[in-house]
Amino acid sequence: MTDTDTDTEIESTDKTATDADTLLVSSLEESTGKTAITLALARLAREGGDSVGYMKPKGTRLQSNVGKTLDEDPMLARELLDLEAEMHDLEPVVYSPTFIEQAIRGREDSDELSARVREAFEELAADHDRMFLEGGGRYDVGGIVDLTDADLATLLDARVLLVAPYEVPGDVDDVLAAAETFGDRLAGVIFNDVPDAAYDQLETDVVPFLEGRDIPVHGVLPSERTLSGVTVADLADELGASMLVEEGADAYVERFTVGAMGADSALRHFRRTKDAAVITGGDRAEIHTAALEAPGVRCLILTGGHRPSGAIVGQATEKDVPILSVQTDTLTTVERAEDVVRSGRTRDAEAVDRMEALLADHAAVDAILK
Repeated sequence: MTDTDTDTEIESTDKTATDADTLLVSSLEESTGKTAITLALARLAREGGDSVGYMKPKGTRLQSNVGKTLDEDPMLARELLDLEAEMHDLEPVVYSPTFIEQAIRGREDSDELSARVREAFEELAADHDRMFLEGGGRYDVGGIVDLTDADLATLLDARVLLVAPYEVPGDVDDVLAAAETFGDRLAGVIFNDVPDAAYDQLETDVVPFLEGRDIPVHGVLPSERTLSGVTVADLADELGASMLVEEGADAYVERFTVGAMGADSALRHFRRTKDAAVITGGDRAEIHTAALEAPGVRCLILTGGHRPSGAIVGQATEKDVPILSVQTDTLTTVERAEDVVRSGRTRDAEAVDRMEALLADHAAVDAILK
């Protein structure tokens, strides 16, 4: 790096000076509850008397809204935190597939984008005691334009809270890699949505190991069904499905399995799954029967607009297993269903309320906000 580069970097950092304490909530992977944790921490800080602001520098969870492509997370933040800020400040960079293509072709300038983010941040932070920034997807997203979460933490002088999943000890490698990336800006880690089977090992072995590496662990949040799944009824609404059997529609679905194998293999496979929806063609009667015999199957989603036999409908009704019918093909249905479960569970007021309670019970909130 040249002396000129160093001078420019120092000048950019000086320009971001504000009185607001800034926390960037980042994550190892998508769908770790980052949105709910960010907004819950902001509300807890506000309840403690602080004026809080929010920003998601890179919009990654995109949908079309009145002719514009916007991220749903800043829209929810504006509602829950009573913010009056404009969306172009809350989300200065729309990290869409089109944007990425343009950036790769050299049609987006990294310095101009950083300046845009910095200007929006200073506008938002001017009137607040604390700023809560939400990372975009994984912590390494944005490298194409030098706007990874680590880049943003440096640009905006932010502490970083890393949200991580945990199932097996090997997952610690990912935490260590992220910790090295963030360096001294890493304020700590929260493990979220930890299954019961992994909870004791995480607290007994993994947390002391990480803290021995000077990586503070500020919380271990247990898996919460209302945050890690979606009810069959809500899934039906999101998919635009017809409910041929409505009994059991309040059951939670956390995963999907595709019934594309033979009947014998299907039954063995379905018996190993838990809280699952089976997605299969509406004309696969042998798969329907196998799914209804597996205790972990919560509903059937039949594709292609086919209706099952009366015998299947009667069996499902007797066992309180809903049957949903959609017009789309199996692949499209799987993609849509997984998106519903992956992205819909932490982005409403009720989920943020629940996350507040989880943080209060299982996390060192004061240490995070210090």
